Amino acid sequence: MKSLFCCPLCGAPLEREPARLFCPNRHSFDRSAAGYVHLLPANRKHSKDPGDDKAMVAARAAFLEKGYYTPLRNSLCKVILQYTENLSAPVILDSGCGEGWYTAGLFQALSQAGRTPQIAGVDLSRAALRRAAKRVPRAEFAAASVYHLPIPDNSVDVLVNIFSPLAADEFARVLRPGGLFCYAVPSARHLWEMKEVLYPTPYENPVKREDYSGFVWRDIKEIRYTVDLENTSDIMALFGMTPYAWKTPKEGVARLEALNRLRCQIGFDLHLYERA
Repeated sequence: MKSLFCCPLCGAPLEREPARLFCPNRHSFDRSAAGYVHLLPANRKHSKDPGDDKAMVAARAAFLEKGYYTPLRNSLCKVILQYTENLSAPVILDSGCGEGWYTAGLFQALSQAGRTPQIAGVDLSRAALRRAAKRVPRAEFAAASVYHLPIPDNSVDVLVNIFSPLAADEFARVLRPGGLFCYAVPSARHLWEMKEVLYPTPYENPVKREDYSGFVWRDIKEIRYTVDLENTSDIMALFGMTPYAWKTPKEGVARLEALNRLRCQIGFDLHLYERA
C-alpha cells in the first residue's frame, strides 16, 4: 500500500507494510511499536531527543482534552469540511501535529461527513507522536522536520499549522495548486489576564497579516471567547503551552502558581491561504 510519505533520503515513493515503510532504492524505515515512523535523518537531528518532552506533552494533552480550545478545533473542522466538500478522499497534512488532538478532530469530522480522509501528521517529539498514533490509528504519523517534509510535491489538499513552526516554502511545495493552508496564530489579547499576572506591563501580541510566496491570502476566521480555569494545574498547563514559559521571570511564575482560579480571554486568528 502506498504511503502519503516519501523517502527522506532520496525522495522516492514509500510503500507501507505493517512493520515498515520502504522505497524502491532499498531505504527502509521501521514503524515503532507505538505506530509512527522515524523519517528524520541524523544530519537534521539537532539533539538526541528533539521536540517537546514527555511531561510537556502530557500537560498539553490533559489541558486540550478538557475542551478549553474546542472552539478553535470546531472552526478548523468547519473550514476544511467546506473546502473539501467535493473531495471524497481529501489528503490532509497536520504540520507540527503534536499529540494529534486537532488531527483527531479533523479525521472524525471528515469521516462523519461521509468522506474517506487520508491524513498524515509530522512532529519532532516522539512523546507527542506516540499519543497521536494511538489517538488516530488510521492516520500516518512520522518524526520529521517541517522544514524538510517527507511529502511528495503537489500531493496535499489541505495543510494545517496550529502554533507550529512556519515553513512557507515547504508548505507551498507539498500543496496542490488551489490547495488550502490553514494557519492559526494568537490574537492581540490572547491570554491577556494571564499576562497581567506574569508581567508588570503586559503587552498585546503583534498582529499582522503576512503574505507568503506561492500563496494568496483568502480569509480570516476570528475566534474569541473567555475560559474559567478553576485550578492551579490547568492554569500552569496552559502557561506551559506558551512561549512565556521560557522567558518569564521567576517572580511572575510564582504569582501565577499562587492562583487557583483565572478567568482569561482566548483569541485565535485562523488565516486561510490558497496555493497559487
